[in-house]
Amino acid sequence: MKRTTFGLFILLLFFCTGSAGAQEDIKITHGPYLQNMSHNEVTIAWLTNKNAISWVELAPDDDTHFYVTERPKYFAAKNGVKSEGVVHAVKLTGLEPGTRYRYRVFSQEVAGRQNHHIFYGKVASTAAYQTGPLSFTTNDYTKKDVTFTVINDIHGRSDMMKTLLEIAAPAKNDLVFFNGDMVSSMNSEKELFDGFMDVGVETFAKEIPMYYCRGNHETRGPFATRFQDYFSPLNPELYFLVRQGPVCFVVLDCGEDKPDTDIEYSGITVYDEYRTQEMTWLKEALKQKEFTEAPFKVAICHMPPFGGWHGEQEVLEKFVPLLNDAGIDIMLCGHLHRHIKKEAGPQVKFPVLANGNEAVIKGRITRDELALDITGLDGKQVDRINIRK
Repeated sequence: MKRTTFGLFILLLFFCTGSAGAQEDIKITHGPYLQNMSHNEVTIAWLTNKNAISWVELAPDDDTHFYVTERPKYFAAKNGVKSEGVVHAVKLTGLEPGTRYRYRVFSQEVAGRQNHHIFYGKVASTAAYQTGPLSFTTNDYTKKDVTFTVINDIHGRSDMMKTLLEIAAPAKNDLVFFNGDMVSSMNSEKELFDGFMDVGVETFAKEIPMYYCRGNHETRGPFATRFQDYFSPLNPELYFLVRQGPVCFVVLDCGEDKPDTDIEYSGITVYDEYRTQEMTWLKEALKQKEFTEAPFKVAICHMPPFGGWHGEQEVLEKFVPLLNDAGIDIMLCGHLHRHIKKEAGPQVKFPVLANGNEAVIKGRITRDELALDITGLDGKQVDRINIRK
């Protein structure tokens, strides 16, 4: 046996057996959860405790067993190469609108490398036997009514978030929005999942899509630049349109609330420029059929266009004129930590709801009515909004 071949054999034997058989097996630590659902695609994200390559197996929702035949595999990959890491995201495309699919996620440990040789370890996956596979349903423009949940300003209080989600029952809804400041600062991956995301996954996010509208606090902290590794991970931007049935949601990224020169940002932010770029996108997005043909049009933005701070003024000056012209029915915000409802006026020509930091919005929209129920942490109704066409 050649020396190099023998060395590879020993290395492979080491990785396969472990130093004393005590190494932890690969496992899924967080997720999976659904991101950026549309009528024909969805991104599925999850995390593992070890470096791995990952894939999703997809099956139609019929009366066959998930493994009656080999299901197609969709790999996490970039530029033709399977991605390796502990944060995994797979985009499924070419799906049918309003269609339920079953899915299962897999991650196989990358135990080591020797030149171009890769040594693989064990595989971790979600279940498909006793509990059955997970599932999701793609968005549908023709759907007659839509139910949704909005929460904001959780600031890492996972117990409070759990109570609010018990009130809203998002697993029975079509979609959920996190409207910013889900943490107080982006310090670590652990804070993200301990603070709110594990509760979201446990409650609904494996099978009901969650759309994240970034708040100003998600822009802070040493982990802030990693935000898109976890949320909208394969989307080009953090702002986007979501069409479901009779409503199109315009999800806006507000950035920070102080001027870029503020001492708190240490000279690293350019949010004024960023919001100008977003304004350019918004001009074109509001011309798209998925927006123009929707009976109801709802803007979602963490910071409201009032309050007097710099970021709020930027929202007012850069986004509101375009939203006025586009016929927005209502804007849903947070940020101010109290319930504020402002009716349409000469400058902002649509009502604005700033939801409190201890309340949840549950909405239902049909072709002729938008209804919002705002409920507090104590289970009592804070407000109700009805808009009829």
